[in-house]
Amino acid sequence: MATVATTTARPATLALVLLIGLAILLNYIDRGAIAIASPVLKPELGLSNTEYGYAVSAFFWTYVPIQFFIGWACDRWCVYRLIAIGIAVWALSTLAMGLVGGLLSLVIFRLFLGLGESITFPGASKVIARHVAPENRGLANSVVAAGIALGPVVGTFAGGLMVASYGWRPMFVVFGLITLLWVIPWLLTARRLPTFAPAGREPPVPIRITARTKEVWAMGIGHFGATYPLYFIIIWVPLYLTKTRGFSITDMTYLATLGFIAQALSAVGQGWLSDRLVRAGRDEALVRRTLMVGGNVMMAVSILALMQAEDAATIGLWLVIFGAAAATGGVNLYAIAQIFAGPRASGTFIGIQNGLGNVPGIIMPIVTGLIIDWTGSYDNAFKLTAAVCAAAALWWLIGVPKIRRVIPD
Repeated sequence: MATVATTTARPATLALVLLIGLAILLNYIDRGAIAIASPVLKPELGLSNTEYGYAVSAFFWTYVPIQFFIGWACDRWCVYRLIAIGIAVWALSTLAMGLVGGLLSLVIFRLFLGLGESITFPGASKVIARHVAPENRGLANSVVAAGIALGPVVGTFAGGLMVASYGWRPMFVVFGLITLLWVIPWLLTARRLPTFAPAGREPPVPIRITARTKEVWAMGIGHFGATYPLYFIIIWVPLYLTKTRGFSITDMTYLATLGFIAQALSAVGQGWLSDRLVRAGRDEALVRRTLMVGGNVMMAVSILALMQAEDAATIGLWLVIFGAAAATGGVNLYAIAQIFAGPRASGTFIGIQNGLGNVPGIIMPIVTGLIIDWTGSYDNAFKLTAAVCAAAALWWLIGVPKIRRVIPD
């Protein structure tokens, strides 16, 4: 078998992990840019809340179903080239959204954005499982989690200021060009690795073996519970703060940024802490399961509290608490999947898990838009999101099987 066992201390691998973190950051900047633009994009294009929900959801119409194929492809073909191609597609799609003239063209480019971004998490987990030792797994995945958090930080802050100063169209063009430039250092770094060439790659595990395990489907359900509230905060809170609470785009930018900064700091802290506990002899599976339960409980509490918050300081506080809790999923979802799958099947496993886990991206924007249009209020949307978090906490207690390697070498 040609499995490569390296650590994050080696320069090429360290650069690879950092570039993955940057790719995740750009991923969340580009997929979330529509939410930053929404306060001015919606009225300019004449979109209702439901139509805006469809435009947001369109990203996941391609992103979710292709996960089941792209994960298998990451185990079978050159994952480094697949990542480069996918990121180029999504960069060009982001850039093109600055040229849209209505709902149809917006939906089309969101479909291509989902197609390109589908490579990110299966590809990232394949690279981490292949190159990072178990005792460094938490910290490596915390780079992914920090990217999930910092993407909205940078996107909300820089995008919000650009929209306020120059309009929403230039924001999409700038974000797309920056993402396209990322491909250059990625390919230069990946070419230094022995697994870039076909002879250095391990043989793939047949997809039927992974798909038959109950663990991958259980993880998909747990993943669902982590992404539903995160997407709710990213997609709808900018509109909620500006349209319902009356904040300016600039004030909304600062408030939302607080939560995402907390998420990034919490991700790094949780990654470091979980690795330290594992090195000290604590059971890795128990550590990560406990963090997932606690994180989902705190997300439920913070979402309900955010709904009832009366002033900017209290809103900012609960966004910070939500962000710190949401980081738990980014650190542990992929680390647990890497334990279940091992290096050879991690792409396929994450592809199935990520496909199921991102179904909220299809249904949540539309359901939330319908709730707001029908009731004239966000309250029931907040309550539904909190209920999903509470159910996810229970699922991690009793629904996810014993965390151990289930895919054989």
